[in-house]
Amino acid sequence: MEVMTHEQYNFKFNPNACEACGGHCCTGESGYIWAKYCEIEKMAEFVNLSVEDFATMYLRKVKHRYSLIEKKLAEDNYACIFFDESMKRCSIYPVRPLQCRTFPFWEQFKNDEEEVRKECPGIV
Repeated sequence: MEVMTHEQYNFKFNPNACEACGGHCCTGESGYIWAKYCEIEKMAEFVNLSVEDFATMYLRKVKHRYSLIEKKLAEDNYACIFFDESMKRCSIYPVRPLQCRTFPFWEQFKNDEEEVRKECPGIV
């Protein structure tokens, strides 16, 4: 895989770093992992559940949006519910939400290369 760029960002991303990273972007402080309905449908199908059962087991409603739930790993350290701790990777990778697919090209990192370098070892 080649290095990825985005015209609005000064940094580049090497996806090959993901293999050795251990899921740094899937773990850390508590936050939101936003999912749209069409993504929820794909995730539910991937884990062989109805949308209703998937929502009950894996989603939390935040105002008018939905976020995947997290699991607590340690004090102040959380992971996405679909982060496989033994394999150190996403267990629903082919159907992960857009938020996950667009990392590290997030708006919050656009003008903060120092912060994204802390978050992601694949920044080049």
